[in-house]
Amino acid sequence: MSDRQVIIDPAVRVAVLIIATILTFVALKLGQDVFAPLVLALVTGIILGPFTDLLQRAGLPVAFAAVTVLAIGVLSIAGLALAAEPLIWRIVDELPKLKWEVSNLIEEFRGIIQGLDEVNKEVEEVLGAVNENSETPAAVEDSAVPTVTDALFLAPVLVAHFLIFAGSLFFFLLTRKGIYDWVSRFLGGDTDQDSFKTRVRRAEQMVSQYVLTISVINVGLGFALAMSLWLVGVPAPFVWGVAATLLNFVLYLGPLVLTFSLLLAGLFAFDGITVLVPPLIFLTLNVIESQMVTPSMIGRHISVNPLLVFVSLLFWLWFWGPIGGIIAIPLLVIALVMLNLFEDNPETT
Repeated sequence: MSDRQVIIDPAVRVAVLIIATILTFVALKLGQDVFAPLVLALVTGIILGPFTDLLQRAGLPVAFAAVTVLAIGVLSIAGLALAAEPLIWRIVDELPKLKWEVSNLIEEFRGIIQGLDEVNKEVEEVLGAVNENSETPAAVEDSAVPTVTDALFLAPVLVAHFLIFAGSLFFFLLTRKGIYDWVSRFLGGDTDQDSFKTRVRRAEQMVSQYVLTISVINVGLGFALAMSLWLVGVPAPFVWGVAATLLNFVLYLGPLVLTFSLLLAGLFAFDGITVLVPPLIFLTLNVIESQMVTPSMIGRHISVNPLLVFVSLLFWLWFWGPIGGIIAIPLLVIALVMLNLFEDNPETT
């Protein structure tokens, strides 16, 4: 009996692929409490993979190398959290004053913004109604300030996310090479295993190089911002430096958030036109970083189309929130490398 070859209509094949993709993303969205920290761990493992190889070449067993990299990563995250804690509590403490300042700005510009009464009412409902005769922020309700009860309810979720992340990262680092071999056999077939494995390794190296270089650049940006804010007298300058380092990983949106936050900091610290000094300092440093430092250190051969970066950020931020913003660029770089869409540029070598 001869084998019968089944011919599938290309339209049916495309329809099945679209349906499978939609169902996959629906499952990822519904199970984001598990899948989001899991994918974050896998992306982090890809970034830290070369460091694990370096420790293994130094003579450490793979299990000990994985534990060492995981410990360094956890300690780094804990250090960043401790460094950002003063900024978080400062924001919480300043929320009533912030609402009062913004509400006063709305009152001052009410005569200029004619014909937008309904918009003004909606803004007042969001910010909380402020009495025109109020002269202190104490008159503003602080119901939006997070309470201890809110933090207690949120803590188990964060602990669960951390355990999923840490466990997945450890086991990925421990079995990384075996996973790559299996994926190469499964997706590369019998004839394309070596080529597929080469692309996987190249994707790992490029993502690791990209994230490490960006991390160094962002630390430099944060330090420069902290020193500049310290010179002009902005409170907690080094906390703002840490915030700049972290937020600059989220391209476009992170600097936008920090610029607005520094404008609010200027409202608290200065009067008159000098309230614009903190955001202008950051914008100047950000232009130098994005237009001069980053292109010269990253190189054109691993540059990414800005439209792809923006769309990836928007999608993953909408899909998984802050975790999506962290993994958006590494996932985009991995996808482009696996699809052979990155071309080496000899001018940058």
